[in-house]
Amino acid sequence: MSLVDLISPLDGKVFSQINSASAAETDLVIEKAAKSFENWKKVSPGDRAKLLRNFASVIDLHIEELAQLEVKNSGHTIGNARWEAGNVRDVLNYYSAAPERLFGKQIPVPNGIDITFKEPLGVVGVIVPWNFPMPIAGWGFAPALAAGNTVVLKPAELTPLTAIRIGELALEAGIPEGVFNVISGKGSVVGARFVSNPKVRKIVFTGSTDVGKTIMSGCAEQIKRVTLELGGKSANIIFADSDLDLAASNAPGAVFDNAGQDCCARSRLLVQRNVFDSFMEKFEVAVKEFQVIDPYQDNSQMGPLISKNHLSRVKGYLTDQTQIAFVGSAPSDEGFWLAPHVLIPNSLDDKSLTEEIFGPVVSVVTFEDEADAIKIANNSNFGLSGSIWSRDIGKAIRVSRAIESGNLSVNSNSSVRYWTPFGGYKQSGIGRELGPDALDAFTETKNVFFDTTR
Repeated sequence: MSLVDLISPLDGKVFSQINSASAAETDLVIEKAAKSFENWKKVSPGDRAKLLRNFASVIDLHIEELAQLEVKNSGHTIGNARWEAGNVRDVLNYYSAAPERLFGKQIPVPNGIDITFKEPLGVVGVIVPWNFPMPIAGWGFAPALAAGNTVVLKPAELTPLTAIRIGELALEAGIPEGVFNVISGKGSVVGARFVSNPKVRKIVFTGSTDVGKTIMSGCAEQIKRVTLELGGKSANIIFADSDLDLAASNAPGAVFDNAGQDCCARSRLLVQRNVFDSFMEKFEVAVKEFQVIDPYQDNSQMGPLISKNHLSRVKGYLTDQTQIAFVGSAPSDEGFWLAPHVLIPNSLDDKSLTEEIFGPVVSVVTFEDEADAIKIANNSNFGLSGSIWSRDIGKAIRVSRAIESGNLSVNSNSSVRYWTPFGGYKQSGIGRELGPDALDAFTETKNVFFDTTR
């Protein structure tokens, strides 16, 4: 292994070092997981459930420790980081009920009995991004473990610390050695070996669409199963009949939460033309009141961006030709800070409307009517999330059915609940995570026929 520096987004300084694994070291961990699978799949449903509940309980005892670590490593606000650690606990608790409910079916057939079994795949490779290191890891490893698979988890190179600590806590909770493994390193080395090693039977990847395409292509060589949660360019649609005060006050959090580094960020704001001026007045007040301050403070609503390189990339969208409606505030301290920016694009083909910026930048456009709103919202290669604001429930239903997106909220900006499905249309991904059906993605269905005539 080689050592790499970890740089805190808060001040741009090195605060730790971490090992970066080689392909050979990755193979050793995969082999360990493959051997452990032979025993883990035989653990009784009740005992596996108990171990997952123990895991959740141990996480619960370390919520504050994990949150503090995430603020330092990722720049998240302390409030968000506590929620994120709590989400790992909650997802583990939710899927701890699954082993005893992993039902097959009895299917009527002539001359016998036909039944199905849900059986685990084997080793599951989970590749996690830097924007939400804890929750997204849990969305992959919790259902995978519940279904009887073993897991090798690769955190993002920039943000490995909470994943490493969660791996240690798994052992404290009694999860057997080799069942849940964490290995840090480059995606081009460790992640690529997950894809090419035949002992890894499934990949769960969250990240950019371009990398997702590469992973999908690699998995095709072995017909390896894959779940992809990729990019987004979600629309926040404000109809004239909505509660404008509520919509405007909620709009900043919908895009600037986590400094806009969220594939669900509502970074396209569509406002019906006849209320545009009124909405923008209210929105400007809300943006300028948005608290971009020290993320350790309880009232902080947004911290810095993840890295110097990413900050430079986001700033690349703010050129002399960019029409800026207004800007929020941000500290001028050391670190990777950028104030929230509200843009007025020059056209519907503007890069700020078509590309995933992944920063605290939102573009505002107007629409004429329901049909126009749907047309603009669907004018994207992505389809992950979005919001619809209207008091007309019939309209809200029609628009929600017409928009090509996997997760929509009406009069809300909520995207994720661990007990409901999550995933995208088009180039936002393949498959669904979370919810009651997630285990289907981590199991094989085996059909067995018993001839009763002989």
